[in-house]
Amino acid sequence: MSVSELLLSEFDAEMKTTRTTLERVPFDKQGFAPHPKSMPLDKLAPHVAELAGFGLEILTTPELDFSTRPQSARPPFDSVGLLKAFDERAAKARAALKSIPDEGWTQPWKLSFQGKPIFSGSRFLAYREMFMNHLVHHRAQLGVYLRMNDKPLPATYGPSADDKMGF
Repeated sequence: MSVSELLLSEFDAEMKTTRTTLERVPFDKQGFAPHPKSMPLDKLAPHVAELAGFGLEILTTPELDFSTRPQSARPPFDSVGLLKAFDERAAKARAALKSIPDEGWTQPWKLSFQGKPIFSGSRFLAYREMFMNHLVHHRAQLGVYLRMNDKPLPATYGPSADDKMGF
């Protein structure tokens, strides 16, 4: 079994949980933030929706400098736009993931801003740390926002208080 095949079930599970979390965003709480230093909900939810596109970049390019990357429009803060943007990006990232040969995972990948390094390592580490862990981190933040607004949390790596998974 290839590395990509091993990663596909995890990718699918993380994308499913992320989509369920995005479906539960309270769109009437646009500026909500649990702390003054926290990103407001209308910035955090679109960021979570767009992160699969970052996974695509890691899987299809040797490097990315944020300062030279063409600016793309952030997904709109509404249910239809957010889910559409997420679904499109996740589908493209999944297709790219399926196509990476094992030797592609050991290739170097670099992230920078104006030439200043942010990350440098193998594509595998970039995929895990810069994409997958980054997505899970922000999805967990979004879970706090949901809880604080009395929205149900999806089961993630086991039951939640709102989704007992049959237990």
